[in-house]
Amino acid sequence: MRHTPDASIVFQCNICDRENQADLHQLTRDDPSCSKCGSSVRLRSIVQILTTELFGCSLRISEIPRSPELVGIGMSCWEGYADRLARHMHYRNTFYHQEPRLDITRIDPAMKGSLDFVIATDVFEHVGPPVSTAFENTRKLLKPDGVFIFSVPFTHPGGERQPTLEHFPELHDYEIEEVDGRFRLKNTTHAGAVQYFDDLVFHGGPGSTLEMRLFSEWSIVNEMENAGLHDITIYSGSDLRHGIYWPHPWSTPMAARVHPRQT
Repeated sequence: MRHTPDASIVFQCNICDRENQADLHQLTRDDPSCSKCGSSVRLRSIVQILTTELFGCSLRISEIPRSPELVGIGMSCWEGYADRLARHMHYRNTFYHQEPRLDITRIDPAMKGSLDFVIATDVFEHVGPPVSTAFENTRKLLKPDGVFIFSVPFTHPGGERQPTLEHFPELHDYEIEEVDGRFRLKNTTHAGAVQYFDDLVFHGGPGSTLEMRLFSEWSIVNEMENAGLHDITIYSGSDLRHGIYWPHPWSTPMAARVHPRQT
């Protein structure tokens, strides 16, 4: 069904259960659109994908059956849904700089094959290179048939053989300096050459999380397949009853699985 941007809908937030009314043009990827919890389309879509992949249909968090046998982690997930998910399943939110810690480029061998699901929403564009290590380690964390719920900003939806744009392809030993009120990245390559980069892109404001790369849709799928992830689903369809609306095909979330017989 086609919808016009000024069409008004009523939706129930799948995170906090609040009923909301909004025009479709207000349902953008990252702007808050729930009047109670402040969730965005992207955040609600993570719950949509998680419940669809684990339970076969899109549920609100309050509808998730108590499932302590399901074990999963998030990578710096939004507390608005992370705290609620932890009441229904064995879910733990992890962080790079604080406890409970997880560095997806250097995982604990004891965690391999222990998880039913991993959530990483808008994280992998900030991971140090090579990003393929992060995809490979995510696959290693998952049990056979485990699911990876994933989102990043990406370009060229539907395009073929569009590579990831690495902003700092020789990144090795680096620091971010502030010079005359502007941020600059100083990098020393493996070969010892010193590089400087200006016009840095930060998510969350200057000096916050540095954007390392810009993915394309094809490059994400390629990374997942090379890491041993399969059944890749791009969730570009809308779920209007939960306020999830994707009028454009770029930067939509996706899911991938470990093959049931894969170890």
